[in-house]
Formats: sequence, C-alpha cells, structure tokens
Amino acid sequence: MANLARRAYSAGPRKQQPSVLYNTMWAAGVIGVLGFGGLYLTDASAGIHKYVITPAIHLLDPEQAHDITIMAMKFRLSPRDRKPDDDALKINIWGKDISNPIGMAAGFDKNCNATDSLFDLGYGVVEVGSITPEPQSGNPKPRLFRVEESEAVINRMGLNNVGIDVCKDRLRSRFWKHVINQSKTEKQNATDIATSINRSGIESKLLGINVSKNHSATEESYDDFVKGIKELGSYADYVVINVSCPNVKNLGANSNTDTLEQTICAAIEARDSLPDGRRPPVVIKIGPDNSDEQLHDIADVALKYRVGGIITTNTTRQRPGSLVGDEEKIAETGGLSGAPLKDLSLGTTRKMYKLTGGQIPIIGCGGIRNADDAIAYAKAGASFVQIYTTMIYNGPGIVREIKDGIVSKLEGKRWKDIIGQDVKG
Repeated sequence: MANLARRAYSAGPRKQQPSVLYNTMWAAGVIGVLGFGGLYLTDASAGIHKYVITPAIHLLDPEQAHDITIMAMKFRLSPRDRKPDDDALKINIWGKDISNPIGMAAGFDKNCNATDSLFDLGYGVVEVGSITPEPQSGNPKPRLFRVEESEAVINRMGLNNVGIDVCKDRLRSRFWKHVINQSKTEKQNATDIATSINRSGIESKLLGINVSKNHSATEESYDDFVKGIKELGSYADYVVINVSCPNVKNLGANSNTDTLEQTICAAIEARDSLPDGRRPPVVIKIGPDNSDEQLHDIADVALKYRVGGIITTNTTRQRPGSLVGDEEKIAETGGLSGAPLKDLSLGTTRKMYKLTGGQIPIIGCGGIRNADDAIAYAKAGASFVQIYTTMIYNGPGIVREIKDGIVSKLEGKRWKDIIGQDVKG
C-alpha cells in the first residue's frame, strides 16, 4: 500500500523549480536597477537633488540644514560631477592650472570637513574657513536666515570655527592621503610627490585657506593673521586674509588704509618665512561697501606689496532695493549674500580691476547664480569666481550647470580670453 502511494505521488504534477537562467536574469535585473539608481542619485546634475532633496532640506532650520549637509559631505555621502571640464574653461593663475573657474567661497566649509566632497561636485577651487587661531562659537543663535523670494541669505555667524589646531590636523591628513594614494598609483616616492603636487592634492584644482582674527583681538592687531599663515599656509595653494567680515567688530583693515598696509606687510612676511615650495600667494578679501576713495587706497597698497589677489567681495550690511521678501528677516542684523549682492560686488570687481591695471588677479564673488553672471564677472576683470548662496537654492548640480552654460555662451572663445574685456574696452 505504501508503495502504491509513493508511485501515485511520484506520478502527480511536480512544482517546477526556477531555472539557473531565470535566477541569473532576475538578479541581473535587480542589480541593474540598483546600479542605475545609484548612478542617478550620485550624479550632482540629477534633477532629484534640485527638485526634491534641496526643497526638503529647506524645511529645516537653515543652520541645522547646513550642519546636516556638512556631515553628509564629511562621509562622502554626496553626489559628484562626472563630466570632464571643457578646455575652454581652463585657466592658469599663480603658475598653476585650474580646470574651471568656478570656486566655492569661504564660509561653507569652515572647519575643513567637506573639502574633498566639494571638489567632487566639480569646483575648480575650494576655499575653506575662515579659521581663527582659537576656537570660537560665534554669535548667539538664530544667526542664519534665508530670504527665499530673493535667493538671498542674511547671516551673523560671527566666524564660528574649531580653530587652527583642529583644522591643521584635518588639512595635513587629507593632503597626505592624496599624496600616498598618488604614490601607490604612480609608484613614485611619496616625498617627491608631496613637493610637486598642488596643496589641494588634486591635479588642476586649487585649495584656498581663509584666515581671520578671534573676537578677542584688537582692531589694529595682525598677530592672528600671522599665526594663521604660519600654521596653515603650507597646506594652501593660496591663503586669504579676511579683513572685511561685517559680522565682527575688529576687522578694521578693510576701511583703514594704515591698518591694511601693516596687516598685508605682516602677512607677506609670515608667508615668506614658510619653507621653499610652500609659500602661497597672499590674497585679501574686501567688502562691497567701500567708497571709491577707499578702493583707490586698497589698490595702491595691494600694488605696493604685490599681493597675490583680491577677492571682491564679502557680504554687505546694505539692503539693496532688489532685496524683497519677509520683512522681519530682511530687518535682521548681518551680512547679506546672494542675488541682491551682485550689482555691488560686480561694480567693486570692475573698479578694482581698473585701479590695479589688471596686474593683480581678481576673484569675483557675490550674487552669481548662472553662467551669465559668471561671464559678467570675467568681463569685469575676474580671473575666476566663487559661489555659495546659489548652491543653497539650486542644489549641487548648479556647478555643472554654470560650467556648461559658460562654454555654450563663449561660442568658441575661452574663459581666459574674456577676462577684463569690458574694462579694457
């Protein structure tokens, strides 16, 4: 009886098992979907970053949103620009090539946590800081405000940062990581590579370090700048002395010619004390609220001491007529950045290029949202430009968007061909 039952069972229909081919095809399909999704999500130009992730981040408090973004970028959980830069964007400054003239301004990566992720986004230049000798917490919160209607930001952060010691360790670590990786790839001695590559550690990319003063320093003092340059200058492709932040009271060098001259002289002396091969250009960052007379004096001092460059400009205390939005936010104390700043900064760029006769590289900064704005700065005399606020509103893909737009609008010309074009004419 048992044998009959077994024969009857074996004669009945069997459940067909999936074939090896079926399993392989199913697995390949899943992997393909996940791979495509991964490529899409990690592409800085993907629409999801601009139209989904960025608006979602804006639901958070501005400073909280910034901190979360920095944390994600610290662990490389951010997208990247995969498209090579067009040769039309290439420039040479301070004897070094840059693959494109779009830089990230100081203030975003204050504590040197997100530097490599910013380069991944396609920036040709990344400037970290401002960094002060001692850590400082900055001004009381809330201190950061979005004015959405004008794509603007008002901040009174107060140069909050972790200080020189922590930043120096991070800068040293990332530099040697790049050196060691390159030595393994090229099978060369790490020490030899360290003496030849950019301080950014990346070919055709530059790293700027912005240094400033602690709140405890006097207005006339330049010791904090000197310490910043001596401690951090060896890790910079250029070093910036921030003499113009509107959110602290002791940066009088921007408007006091005597203080500016003493500060620049001390800064250059500090730079010259660094080892050979590690002496970066000294750049000054000025504000957009100077009178024509003050700009003339700044230009004279810059030419006298042959500074490496001038950044035009920092944020402004003014509230231009083009700034519209929440009146309570607009009335907040602090420096204004974003679209409404453009005319002030662009005007300062044009004047400084003319006053210096094009002898000093100008770095344009303020209100740049698109390729047209970037080109306007180049024609006004900017060797390269810096953005920040526009990325807050338009997401990480804005870097590639601006670069592609520039190439299209150059119509066969090169970026370097149009520098100062409007002023020279």
